[in-house]
Amino acid sequence: MFRKMRREKKQLSTNLSFQILQNAEYGMLATISEDGYPYLTPLNFVYLNKCIYFHSALNGHKLDNIQLNNKVSFCVTCNVKLLSEKFDTSYESVILFGKAHLVEDKERDEALLLLIQKYSKNFIEKGKEYIKKSSNATKVIKIDIEHLTGKRQ
Repeated sequence: MFRKMRREKKQLSTNLSFQILQNAEYGMLATISEDGYPYLTPLNFVYLNKCIYFHSALNGHKLDNIQLNNKVSFCVTCNVKLLSEKFDTSYESVILFGKAHLVEDKERDEALLLLIQKYSKNFIEKGKEYIKKSSNATKVIKIDIEHLTGKRQ
């Protein structure tokens, strides 16, 4: 169902790919719009137990797309270094495919706390207050990963 990576020598192990997801700062979510065009969204996210979590407003283009077709792709790139003299770039990346859906209640609150811990670790208590205040204006989406490949260039 999913293609093999063309340059298999550069493919990373699944475990190393999961480590990259754990440490990456941001990712890009690809969804399909109702007109058939792809829609790409940069996101803050957390990785936990072979799943990606991200937060969202209550409505918008990406949510409409996920409701229409929950098959998504997600990509992270890190450790990027330009190799100008070689006309190349060194990097690590992970591309994954999965199905996205809303999460609620305890799982939702745990994901939001993980986002606070990742992106605002010096403000945990203030972040917990923020989660409570914004709970009616925030959705959390989970991507259940079905396939991924990591690459080191």
